[in-house]
Amino acid sequence: MEESIVTIFYIFIAALILKGALYMVKQKNAVIIERLGKFNRVSKAGLHVKIPLIDSIAGNVNLRVRELPVEVETKTKDDVFVKIVVSVQFFVIDTVDGIKDSFYELNNHEQQIQSYVFDSIRSEVPLMELDDVFAQKEKIAIAIKNELSDTMKQFGFDFIKALVTDIDPDAKVKQSMNEINAAKRMKEAAREEAAAGKIRVVAAAEADSESKRLAGEGIAKQRIAIANGLKESVEVVKHAMEDHVTSQDVMNMLFMTQHYETISKLSENNTSTIFMPYSPDNVGDLQMQIQSSLIAVDGMKKSKGK
Repeated sequence: MEESIVTIFYIFIAALILKGALYMVKQKNAVIIERLGKFNRVSKAGLHVKIPLIDSIAGNVNLRVRELPVEVETKTKDDVFVKIVVSVQFFVIDTVDGIKDSFYELNNHEQQIQSYVFDSIRSEVPLMELDDVFAQKEKIAIAIKNELSDTMKQFGFDFIKALVTDIDPDAKVKQSMNEINAAKRMKEAAREEAAAGKIRVVAAAEADSESKRLAGEGIAKQRIAIANGLKESVEVVKHAMEDHVTSQDVMNMLFMTQHYETISKLSENNTSTIFMPYSPDNVGDLQMQIQSSLIAVDGMKKSKGK
């Protein structure tokens, strides 16, 4: 009985020792092993053995890429306060020295990274105006990443990228920027509307000028045709009548005939007609005007013949 108890005791002690000697490390993690309180080694993914009571697990180091958002409020060159949010992507350098330094050198590495981001942004942004902050955010991100990489490598950390994810000016400043942008767009719209109005006015003037020119040409051709018709009528009537009849007599007869035909047409279709003061002498005046037109037509034909 006593032998059984002793055996069980030894088995229990062996189990405790075995449990304290074996340990497992997960993927993308590293374990710091200390021997008698002093750094001994770094263990990576897999099953490992340590000396119980002498070796101990001091801590676990995450080797994954991590992201740390940092919000900073600062002032631009044109005295505008702005909030900038930067997302920093960093990781522990996967070497024995890198893992060891990241575990022992910094008490709170995230707070240290935030401090460097604050310092970098407050060195860059005050040198820029607000519009330049929006336009050159990539420059700000590169400056942050370079400063962090140069400084934090001695502590076992490296950086993939720093992303400026948000730039948020004061609400009044944003309202003013929107109003300025709206005013610029309205000014551009007014300029385009004025240009369109100018095109319409010029096109209408050109169309009116062309219309008047064509109307003038039509009236001139119409008068020439009337004059030519009258001349031909005079010649036909003169040949049909006696030789002693002159062209003047024929013209008087044609004008009187046309005069009475016009008066007779005024009474057609039951229309009401108002007669102004009138004298047959007016027909003679009209005759003289048409004769002048005939003389002008003859002159144009002679000049073309020459």
